[in-house]
Amino acid sequence: MPWESANSTNALPVAEWLKQRERHRERVHPFTSDRVQRASSAEPNAVYDFLFTYYSFRPSHLERWSPGADVVFEGPEDMPLDWPSDTVRSAHGWVIPSSSFPQHRVRYLEWCHHYLSSIAVRTPSFSCFGLHEWAMVYKAPGVRHSQVPLRVSSEQVAQAVEGLGLRCSHYDAFRFFTPDAVPLNRQPLSREATSEHDQRACIHVTMDLYKFAFKIAPWCPSDLIADAFLLAAEARRIDMRASPYDLEGMGFAPICIENPEGRLEYVQEQRRIAELAVPVRSRLIRTYEMLLAKR
Repeated sequence: MPWESANSTNALPVAEWLKQRERHRERVHPFTSDRVQRASSAEPNAVYDFLFTYYSFRPSHLERWSPGADVVFEGPEDMPLDWPSDTVRSAHGWVIPSSSFPQHRVRYLEWCHHYLSSIAVRTPSFSCFGLHEWAMVYKAPGVRHSQVPLRVSSEQVAQAVEGLGLRCSHYDAFRFFTPDAVPLNRQPLSREATSEHDQRACIHVTMDLYKFAFKIAPWCPSDLIADAFLLAAEARRIDMRASPYDLEGMGFAPICIENPEGRLEYVQEQRRIAELAVPVRSRLIRTYEMLLAKR
């Protein structure tokens, strides 16, 4: 039986949603094609690989289009679809029903909605200066990104970490600290307490909006996933520019947080990224609320 919805009378015409799909692919294709090409020739990229290795959404999946849950989009039965297994036939075309979201993942929806909502109202802190990457090489025999050199000496890394202090609030950065750096953090962090410490000034918290968008694909609109992905890419650039690595050969000028001027620049960029994240987070919260309301 065809799926019915209140949205059926406002179905997206074929020409309109095909235009939206093409626009979505144009936005993300420079990144997905670059990733596929480099992966085929085993060419690492210390900045952008993170968006496809740490975040486990395939380039081909990122290019897929969805209007989001309960939005009817017109088309014949033989229309090629990006998410065929999650799309059902409607009297007016096709739709990805919110009711088809897996019941066993509802607890995840509840947790993530609480997490995102908590961060939205928590007071941001702009005092970490992006030292997490420094803490990952503090008194270490090697580095995480072996394909690029450090731009500072081991002594300078130690001076920055010890002199400025570590104020990391994000567990998924903290867990990669060297053993010597862990006790230097202002507070111990754990996976269980993630919702208590994460805050919206954190560069990594902004990047994670992408994760929370693709985790509910295809019930999350693809334009929102693309917004979150492109914001994550911008945040990643700031993240690595403030790191102790020398990325000038890749076209990334350093943000020298070991100097007062560099710290000021980092905070300015951190504030900019945090503000860009506000509408993305707000829309994600509404998307989660919609899915929860339909359970």
